[in-house]
Amino acid sequence: MFSAEKQTHDHVFLSASHDENAGRTLWVVALTFVMMVAEIAAGYWTGSMALLADGFHMATHAGALSIAAAAYAFARRNAHNGRFSFGTGKVGDLAGFASALILMLVALGIGVESMIRLFAPTAVAFGEATVIAVVGLLVNIVSALMLSGGHSHVHSHDHPHAHSHGGDNNLRSAYVHVLADALTSVLAIAALLAGRYLGWIWLDSAMGIVGALVIAKWSVGLLQQSANVLLDVTDEHVAEEIREVLERSGDVTITDLHVWRVGPDARAAIISVLAKVEVSADAIRARLRVVHEISHLTIEYRVA
Repeated sequence: MFSAEKQTHDHVFLSASHDENAGRTLWVVALTFVMMVAEIAAGYWTGSMALLADGFHMATHAGALSIAAAAYAFARRNAHNGRFSFGTGKVGDLAGFASALILMLVALGIGVESMIRLFAPTAVAFGEATVIAVVGLLVNIVSALMLSGGHSHVHSHDHPHAHSHGGDNNLRSAYVHVLADALTSVLAIAALLAGRYLGWIWLDSAMGIVGALVIAKWSVGLLQQSANVLLDVTDEHVAEEIREVLERSGDVTITDLHVWRVGPDARAAIISVLAKVEVSADAIRARLRVVHEISHLTIEYRVA
């Protein structure tokens, strides 16, 4: 006997805060772009290579943040497009993965440039560079506060409703980029002040190496998390809960189980069960309503 859901339903697995997060990201893109232009202009004006480098570094972040904003727009525009079997809930994870790769390249570039400058120091206009770095830090703090306000709930349909907090890797990638900028600004300010008042020119390069290592660590974590979603890695927490709910009575045995993420807060599950004759497929579905993370459920049912 085979039983699977037949009712008509959509596959919109965007989080309830999708549009809000998209708006936040667009504002941060605008702020980052303005600051990027200001730093590059100030770099040419003051003759400071430090400012120019940071300005072009910020340009890469503006590009990555633009990818995040474009991903939100694409996911919303194609949310009801039947070409996407499980909706567009994972578009943000794809954007997050791409942004993490960019972040990794940024870390590599900062590290290489810092090593070069460690052995061949260049003159820095400390006063002007410090002022611009402080302004950049303030912009990053404002951007981080805007992005940290994003939170996820769940959109579901006629399946068990989900209420768990999930991870919007698109928003997380934007947040990590802003944090990376803030970190480089803090390290730059510390190095510039030390260079101006203590004569520690080498500290600028040393701080750059430290910043590169921290940014690389963040990017690896984001790569791993977004890749797990893109590769449909099993959500073990939800899978374990499903096993507990179905098998604790002893009248149902799970013979095959697939659980994966299809959106920031949505999980899909395909479950094959061997059940005693008195346990119907509808009863099994009713038991699973307590597993709030499931937003799309398919059951293969056989009688023992």
